[in-house]
Amino acid sequence: MQLTIRHPTVRAKLGLPDKQAPNADEQQGSLGPPTKQQHNFPESISPQELPGIESMDPQRKQHKISIESLSPPELIALSVKILSKGDKDRAIPFIRMALDKDPNYVRALVIMGQTLLQKEQLVEATDYFERAITKLFLIGHPTKVEELDLLISASQWAGAAYVRQGKIAEGLVHLERIANLKEPDEPRSKAHYFDGLLLLASTLHCEGRNAEAAKHLRRAAAYNPAYKEYLEECEREDGFVNDLESSRRRDY
Repeated sequence: MQLTIRHPTVRAKLGLPDKQAPNADEQQGSLGPPTKQQHNFPESISPQELPGIESMDPQRKQHKISIESLSPPELIALSVKILSKGDKDRAIPFIRMALDKDPNYVRALVIMGQTLLQKEQLVEATDYFERAITKLFLIGHPTKVEELDLLISASQWAGAAYVRQGKIAEGLVHLERIANLKEPDEPRSKAHYFDGLLLLASTLHCEGRNAEAAKHLRRAAAYNPAYKEYLEECEREDGFVNDLESSRRRDY
């Protein structure tokens, strides 16, 4: 096994698309700004289609709800529900509408970036992640649980998008930001944090920086023993390189 972003196990763990699968955008061309007609965008929906219907105003439950009347958080909740069914094309217009209503909605920026990354639209995905990170730092260094989780996610996926464009240095800037953060206490953020360390280690390993990769993998393996196999592989390769260098020095 080789610990790289191209390895199927690493890609699956990080939620990256299967490189062997045909890419819809390559077959059909870039989507460009979607229209309601292109994606069968409805004018209204049943209240039952909205997440959180239990807490909805009883009056609102009685009638179909205009899409235009939905708030940005409602639009994003709806898009997440659609994305959970694997329908990225149908979800994108709802995310765009949320951002039209609130361009500073960081969660929407991150979800749009993740969706475009899954569709292999790497440049556009990177732009959304960069915008999210910029907005998070405009409010000061993120400290709230949700802000910190969004920073970790945006940094992780920005790093992945840059690496997959061959822009390793730019990708490492974002991935190393995660390693420099304090380990979160909140379980969901902690899981995202160590996923970020795994991706950082994978990228460093690809660059031949095995000792640095192993340092991050030791922390990740302490959190999740499933990462131990990556650490062992990294350390084996590093030992082989060191032995080879030593033998070559003895030849001179």
